[in-house]
Amino acid sequence: MKKDAVVFKYFKRVFDDYQVLVMVNPIDFSGTELIIHPDGKIEKTEIQFDEEIYDDLEVDEFKESSPLEFQLYLKGIKG
Repeated sequence: MKKDAVVFKYFKRVFDDYQVLVMVNPIDFSGTELIIHPDGKIEKTEIQFDEEIYDDLEVDEFKESSPLEFQLYLKGIKG
């Protein structure tokens, strides 16, 4: 397997007036969080998670989501 071939994991939670999408690199636990505001503004934060990230996401009621949706927001195509 190529060292740079990573299959990221994606998660999403919809709150009352905004949503949060998270991309996690399962190898080194680096990732990106997108906060999508009702007005379409997108906040992007690069995060270094720890090995408990999956438990944390489950406790916070995040669900697995689509890589396509994350990428559309990240590229500014959706929002």
